[in-house]
Amino acid sequence: MYLKLVLLGLAALLGASEGRTDCYGSVNGIRTSGASCTTAKPEGLSYCGVRASETIAERDLKAMDQYKTIIKRVGEKLCVEPALIAGIISRESHAGKVLKNGWGDNGNGFGLMQVDKNFHKPEGTWNSETHITQGTNILITMIKTIQRKFPHWTKDQQLKGGISAYNAGSGNVRSYDRMDIGTTHNDYSNDVVARAQYYKKHGY
Repeated sequence: MYLKLVLLGLAALLGASEGRTDCYGSVNGIRTSGASCTTAKPEGLSYCGVRASETIAERDLKAMDQYKTIIKRVGEKLCVEPALIAGIISRESHAGKVLKNGWGDNGNGFGLMQVDKNFHKPEGTWNSETHITQGTNILITMIKTIQRKFPHWTKDQQLKGGISAYNAGSGNVRSYDRMDIGTTHNDYSNDVVARAQYYKKHGY
């Protein structure tokens, strides 16, 4: 009887953790300044900040929805918020809209999440679950590196640091307030977080 209760308890615990996506923190717990004007201007926007990030994310929503199922599956498999994966995909490739034969960044970045061929061997086809799994695992590696580097930061702060490091490497993250200096357009994590918060509101 006791063993049966233990097994039932274990099953309940496993059930509770299954499908979790918050192992590394949550984008809704992060304060963000959104897109810089350098990011917003090429998009034809006369404004910057969170509103600009949301506008860009909204423009990518229809293309993103094609991948919603696999994004959510990868998120649940790796315990990362699907909204964050979508935020990175929007920032990196506009959900694939700007890629040529699956490549961007002058032929260096592969797929929806723009895996850099100079540092990683791209896996899967450019818009596959395999590719999104690889990109998300690279993100997780960066988050864990930031966790070790800044053990006193909160979980959400470490998450933001990991997002910044996904773009410019963990060595570029030296302080919380200035982590985006040195990333593309000096706004990478702030823009991605704002876009991710938008996707979170839209079922990701």
